[in-house]
Amino acid sequence: MHRLLLACVAALSLSATALANEAPSYRFSPVNQWDINKTAAYWNPIINYVSEKSGVKLQLKIGRTSADTTSYVLTREVEFVFSNHLFSPERERLGWSVFGRRQAPALHGQIAVPADSPITRLEQLKGEEVAFAGPEAFIGYKVTYGHLLAKGIDVKVVFGGNQNGAFAQMFAGRVKAVGSNSQLIDGYALRENKAFRVLWSSEGFNDLALMASGKVPEKDLKAVAAAFYGMVRDPKGRDILHQASQNAGLKEDVFFIPASNADYASYRKFYQSAPAVLR
Repeated sequence: MHRLLLACVAALSLSATALANEAPSYRFSPVNQWDINKTAAYWNPIINYVSEKSGVKLQLKIGRTSADTTSYVLTREVEFVFSNHLFSPERERLGWSVFGRRQAPALHGQIAVPADSPITRLEQLKGEEVAFAGPEAFIGYKVTYGHLLAKGIDVKVVFGGNQNGAFAQMFAGRVKAVGSNSQLIDGYALRENKAFRVLWSSEGFNDLALMASGKVPEKDLKAVAAAFYGMVRDPKGRDILHQASQNAGLKEDVFFIPASNADYASYRKFYQSAPAVLR
């Protein structure tokens, strides 16, 4: 009996040790900049690398559309995000903090048509259908549609679910134009051999932010952040970043650098004068 008791205590001790040593696990939701398959193909190798290097397991959680993915964030179902949907005054109260971003050229909101379109001026879009990724797309929808509203150009809004869906609708002739960000227009043109005519470009905004929920312990956040930053200095990490950039149609390899909430002041400035429907 005594031996059995000792064996049970030892087994319980080993189980407790295993649980204590098990890597912490968090969910990571990047906004759907592309369709769901391409978004997963871009991010899975990156978060697998970060999980391995940091000892903190990240699990990809994305919805069918960018709005679905953002809903996970708003309902607190995830702990890490790659997003620019959280800088409105209301959402800043949720307590997300910026810890990084991609080292990439500034993003510009752009309204574009096919290169061979007869449309050469924004005013010609009045009354026409224009496609956007979705209502949560900050630069691709809020900035671009906000500009059309400010100019009194009333268009019929069509949501494609993601930016690739919006592009596909335009090149199929179902809508006359798209609102997007410059990085995604350039990437689609490169990947799909399509030509755009840009009718309008906004001021520049920093690329999307890596952000963490206040629920993440500081030690885990530091480990994850260090793994993201270190990718560019590690041959394996550089290879993953290179392949991801190539697949996304980015003109140059992008990597992750430290960032803070201060890097997103231009986003907050937008909301100070944005139409009520876009806040």
